[in-house]
Amino acid sequence: MLDTLGQYETEIWQAIGETFVMVGVSILAAVLIGLPVGTLLFLCRKGNMLENRFLFSTFNLLVNTIRSFPFLLLVVFLIPFTRFIIGTAIGTIAATVPLSIIAIAHYARLVEQSLLDVPKGVIEAAISMGASVKEVIFKFVYVEARSGLVLGLTTSIISFISYSTIMGVVGGGGIGDFAIRYGYQQFKTELMIYVIIIMVILVQIIQFIGTNLSRIIDKR
Repeated sequence: MLDTLGQYETEIWQAIGETFVMVGVSILAAVLIGLPVGTLLFLCRKGNMLENRFLFSTFNLLVNTIRSFPFLLLVVFLIPFTRFIIGTAIGTIAATVPLSIIAIAHYARLVEQSLLDVPKGVIEAAISMGASVKEVIFKFVYVEARSGLVLGLTTSIISFISYSTIMGVVGGGGIGDFAIRYGYQQFKTELMIYVIIIMVILVQIIQFIGTNLSRIIDKR
């Protein structure tokens, strides 16, 4: 087994690097776009500060539609859009487009759920003190929901890693694509086992960090 691993050491590290690129871009998209979208869903709900039935229905439908797509079909469906944005539908960078879109929808829903868990009394107290909508969100709601937001992001990252294993279908590479091409298709079971071990360890590390960070910042 060690001889086989040594033979493919370069390809393994390249695949790990490709996975990190895809997941890293997805995390960035989730935080920069998914967080505001989830916050907007929360604010526009009936009875909340920026109640807006049209905006809520529009974003809610969009998020639900994206999340309901089987991911492989979403990747194929977005090929023309990916080609328009990136200039090609093949490669690691191109693979970040569908991954980012599903990441935004996935985390937006978790953000909304975390914010809904914030006690109504906190928001009412902030409004009674004359806080603006921006101040209510950043100084009160996010602070109260920070533990849930971190746990939601942790769950999302693990999902992104899982999604990234499918990106070989559009030449995105990554550790999942390596396992299929070199392990499954060439009947080298030891390589597949090695990749599975890498994925399990990676997920355990992320879950450990996310869970402990969430516990540390949870002051309730």
